[in-house]
Amino acid sequence: MDIIEKKSGKTADGAVSERENPTLFADPVLRGLGKPLIEWYQKNKRELPWRNRPDAYRVWVSEIMLQQTRVEAVKPYYERFLQVLPDVRALAEAKEDTLLKLWEGLGYYNRVRNMQKAARQIMMDFDGEFPGTYEEILSLKGIGSYTAGAISAFAFGIPKPAVDGNVLRVVSRILASREDIMKQSVRRKVERWLEQVIPQGQAGDFDQGLIELGAVVCVPNGRPKCGECPAAFLCRAHAEGKETDFPVKTKKKKRRTEERTVFVFRDGVNIAIRKRPLTGLLAGMYELPSVTGRLTQDEAVAYSKKIGLIPVRIRPLGEAVHIFSHVEWHMRGYLVQVDELEKSCTEEMLFVRPKDIREKYPIPSAFEKYKEAIYKSL
Repeated sequence: MDIIEKKSGKTADGAVSERENPTLFADPVLRGLGKPLIEWYQKNKRELPWRNRPDAYRVWVSEIMLQQTRVEAVKPYYERFLQVLPDVRALAEAKEDTLLKLWEGLGYYNRVRNMQKAARQIMMDFDGEFPGTYEEILSLKGIGSYTAGAISAFAFGIPKPAVDGNVLRVVSRILASREDIMKQSVRRKVERWLEQVIPQGQAGDFDQGLIELGAVVCVPNGRPKCGECPAAFLCRAHAEGKETDFPVKTKKKKRRTEERTVFVFRDGVNIAIRKRPLTGLLAGMYELPSVTGRLTQDEAVAYSKKIGLIPVRIRPLGEAVHIFSHVEWHMRGYLVQVDELEKSCTEEMLFVRPKDIREKYPIPSAFEKYKEAIYKSL
């Protein structure tokens, strides 16, 4: 069944009728979802650190970290982040390098920058207290309807939906909807419909149940585990045997490819790193020096000399690929031992000890393959 918009109409008393505009009202199938979903979730939910004490700040941190990152990968980051920045005030007052170092490896660094901006909003506009209404939460920098819904429901019990990719997939299959879930209009309809069917007093378990169902049962990229699904008896896609036909979504544009050569320049003590520009990709992060193109070893030696560094030894570090949302870096790396860095290099770089890189300087995971060479001898 498709989610189809119709021209709205009004009843004699001025109310919009369900017959005239069915998209304003939840599909009847969804009205039977609450009880079995919540019972399943309460029996089968995973033990996750952010579920132990779901106050607004902890929920917020976890939800931002979980965007485009696997649950298992997030766990150590989450614990470390809360140890260093346990509350809104600490986040608002943190130095940028500290903030980015805590986020190192999670990617999408504007997420944590926006978190700090939101924390400063809370300090200024809400006297340091995390706001307790959906509208106020939604007003914070970097928080959209999903995150606002999650914080509202999980921390405050406010009956608002939290619709992410998992939820869109579940609902799309239950309804056998051929609407494109990448469209904001479809997301908004799903949000509106789910808000109508959230059981009273159980917003948190309902929302988390839908997310959990999509994460571990109604999974993407393969056959869903319909035998374990509490909603199988409602699911139109399952009844038709067409579970893998849904959801429908437009294909993303093909990413452009960029070739780069990455250098680990080192002398007897220090490593060369540099700070990226404050705007653009990986803004404000520290990186290993790199140039456009995939240089041969002879070309890498020539480049080193060009910037005032005389290689004593050079060793290839192999190939690597890192995928960003709109670009792929195809990289080749070299470890270059030189006599001295600081006195002869003509490029603007920092020369720091490996220990300081590990502890202080946030270097993106794009350079992960080559970061290993920082801590090893030639």
